[in-house]
Amino acid sequence: MSTSVDDTVVKAADDAPPPRARGTARPGRLARRRERAGWLFIAPNLLAVLVFLLFPLGFSLYLSFHSWDLFSPPRFVGTANYRRLFTSDPLFLIALRNTAVFTVLTLLPTVVIGLVVAAVLNRKVFGIGLFRTMAFLPLVASTVAMAVVWRFIFTTDDGLLNIVLGWFGVDPVPWLTDPDWALVSLSIVTVWKSVPFATVILLAAMQGVPETLYEAAKIDGAGAVRRFRSVTLPLIRGPLSFVFVITVINSVQAFDQAYALTGGNGGPETGTYLLGIMLFQHAFGFYEVGYASALAWVIFAILLVLTVLQLRLSRREETEL
Repeated sequence: MSTSVDDTVVKAADDAPPPRARGTARPGRLARRRERAGWLFIAPNLLAVLVFLLFPLGFSLYLSFHSWDLFSPPRFVGTANYRRLFTSDPLFLIALRNTAVFTVLTLLPTVVIGLVVAAVLNRKVFGIGLFRTMAFLPLVASTVAMAVVWRFIFTTDDGLLNIVLGWFGVDPVPWLTDPDWALVSLSIVTVWKSVPFATVILLAAMQGVPETLYEAAKIDGAGAVRRFRSVTLPLIRGPLSFVFVITVINSVQAFDQAYALTGGNGGPETGTYLLGIMLFQHAFGFYEVGYASALAWVIFAILLVLTVLQLRLSRREETEL
């Protein structure tokens, strides 16, 4: 009997948890401390997101249903700003059309030139680092300073571009004085500014493609163009889709280059009257902040729809592959 009791006591002692040292926190308390420490670390970032992102978004949505001139108290008008935008403001359709044309003129050249430049810079030849640096210089240039320089280049009478065209017998082109040519000029400047970013993304994606795939394609007799089409493009489809989305967003939101190149009125006439120029005019020119907020949310809705469509198309193509 005593032997059985002793065995039971020894077994209970073996199964008991080891004694906890003095000053050691319980596991649950330690987890709570770590959780509080984590919240303290991310609190500044959360506060910044709340103050500089969520609050402005919510306040702009609130203002889109009000009439406000920055001085008098906001006056609730319901959906009047949106009704006016879609039914009685002809400049909105002009801005929408110009932005759509500008996006197409910017998107296709940016993606195509970015692909070509990235493919060239992906080669391992002597001095390629210097060419990469030169190709990426527009990425770090100030947009306003860049637009001012291009404004001198596009001058009709003695601009550098027309002087070069004159050497080949081409008459001077009214780059910034004709409404149609002004939008083309703005697209050229935007492409020049956007290509380096697209090149950086696509070059990084190309450098991640395994060399063994190219070697296998060479063994099968595929040339450089066939390897690029059948190996490179399918494997960089994700970054390519990202470049598409970012280029579309930047084109729809374009403002600073248009303002510096052709002024804040979207001239000549309404040649460069984009959605960004329209928003700026109503917010800071006419002090119609509520109307400008409604326009901002319409731009957001357009970008959301375009982004979702692009992502769905890219995913469908990846599934088919």
